[in-house]
Amino acid sequence: MSIRALKVADLLKREISLILQRELKDPRVGFITLTRVLMSADLKQAKVYFTMLPSSRDPQEVLAGLNSAKSFIRAELKHRVHLKYIPYLSFYFDDTLEYVQHIEDLIAKTKEGKR
Repeated sequence: MSIRALKVADLLKREISLILQRELKDPRVGFITLTRVLMSADLKQAKVYFTMLPSSRDPQEVLAGLNSAKSFIRAELKHRVHLKYIPYLSFYFDDTLEYVQHIEDLIAKTKEGKR
């Protein structure tokens, strides 16, 4: 990824987080954390990854709320950032934390078995 794409991704992550905290009123979304934003080479598409507290709500429900708010978020971005193109947004649930927890649990069980 180019330096420009990294800077745009960082800017979008920061601004989308603020929009979700302060502007979005959809109860399905609730409190989520954006983990990363990946930009396409032409900067016209952004993959936005999010996570949330375990068992706080169904990720598919949150994803549906985010997908229904895409046009609102893009419209807000248009007013907040100065880019030639406001990228199309795609939201994805980032299950990395759950995977890490699963691996740590397996390691703990292995260590207990050796004692």
